[in-house]
Amino acid sequence: MSASATLEIRSFIDERRMSPRQWVLTVLCFLIVLADGMDVAIMGFVAPSIIGEWGISRPAFGMVMGAAPIGLAVGAIFAGSSSDWFGRRRVLLASVLSFGLFTLLTAFARNPTEMAVLRFLTGLGLGAAMPNTTTLLSEYVPQRSKSFLLATMFTGFNFGSALIGFVAAYLLPIHGWQSVLYFGAAIPLMLFPLLYVALPESARYMVVRNMAQDKIGAVLSRISGTDLSGYSRFTLKEEAVAVKQPIAVLFTRAFALRTFTLWVTYFMGLLVIYLTTSWLPTMMKDAGMTIDRAANVTAMFQLGGTIGAVLVGLAMDRFGANRTIGLAYALGAAALVILGVGGLQSAWLAMIVGAVGFCMSGAQTGLNAFAPGCYPTMARATGVSWMLGVGRLGSILGSSIGGVLLGFGWGFEGIFSALAVPAILAAIAIMVNSLSVRSGQAKGSDNPGQPARAGS
Repeated sequence: MSASATLEIRSFIDERRMSPRQWVLTVLCFLIVLADGMDVAIMGFVAPSIIGEWGISRPAFGMVMGAAPIGLAVGAIFAGSSSDWFGRRRVLLASVLSFGLFTLLTAFARNPTEMAVLRFLTGLGLGAAMPNTTTLLSEYVPQRSKSFLLATMFTGFNFGSALIGFVAAYLLPIHGWQSVLYFGAAIPLMLFPLLYVALPESARYMVVRNMAQDKIGAVLSRISGTDLSGYSRFTLKEEAVAVKQPIAVLFTRAFALRTFTLWVTYFMGLLVIYLTTSWLPTMMKDAGMTIDRAANVTAMFQLGGTIGAVLVGLAMDRFGANRTIGLAYALGAAALVILGVGGLQSAWLAMIVGAVGFCMSGAQTGLNAFAPGCYPTMARATGVSWMLGVGRLGSILGSSIGGVLLGFGWGFEGIFSALAVPAILAAIAIMVNSLSVRSGQAKGSDNPGQPARAGS
């Protein structure tokens, strides 16, 4: 092999089978997302106990419920997108350590104000973790199975949210709400040393940032299990962009429509998911259910979402992303109407809640898997981060408005039937997004363009 041989990274990854190190990376990203899902959902399960112990109203506790989503939005937009400048690995390590520590400190909060501040700080770390796991894994898995692998990784979020529900059902009656937060903090803090040792930097990112050839070769050789010492130059063929700032890419003519529709879709989906997971346990407890029963039923939402994510990912690789995600949101709207009409006394409550989770969380996970492919490497983390950050305004609204609607006298039927509207809007937005994708394909935007180079 010539000492000046060139290797194009995208083709190299797409043409090979997954190496053991790529599977290890997939598991590590799964574990990060699992810890993220636990700490995002944790307040929904402990809220009834805290409200009872502190003797505060449900609308007043909405400040605490909305604090983490605000932090998530800020963390996603600023800390998440910073990895396009500072690297995926560095930002991921900081985010996992951050949300683990602040979840631990939340257990020592003495009033709603302190808890809201700590949940906001927790949210900053949580917000940075999600876009960077998505971006890092998407840059190391082959295109032919990318949707399925990313969707499978994201089942960690659903599994983590379900796990903390079952943990809460066990710990709350015996050890109180603080013990649930201790558990939620322990997972990311124990995970951090493993990530520090085993988490790689993205080779695609290193090429775009024009890092040294030997460093790129060493990382790519380790992750692929292949000797690449014969290559002196690494390139990355993808669409050329006319701007140099990652944030500016999102609003160029080629990407503006897909950016806007991704934001709308994510906003609407999170509004539904967060209102459901944040307030369903409280509404069930108010209806006379035991707290462990309420936690277990709510956990069915996450279990349904886990199954839905895998099947949506498989369908995306086979039938197309936009069509599959749009159908899942539309079916989620139908399931929400059935849930609202059936009411809390329905014998099928747990199954219907699981169906809502299957459709809504499955669609949302599919959207997470789909988004990285909408942007070039230089702006990938920024594009995903801003989708998550702006979309998280929906989670803020969903987390906070539940208490307000209950305070206004809205019942279970009215709240959940009304949630069908944002679900339908999400379905419409993702189908409009397909127009942008098709337009880009027609202009060759998804075909290799001029290569980015490093070490030349």
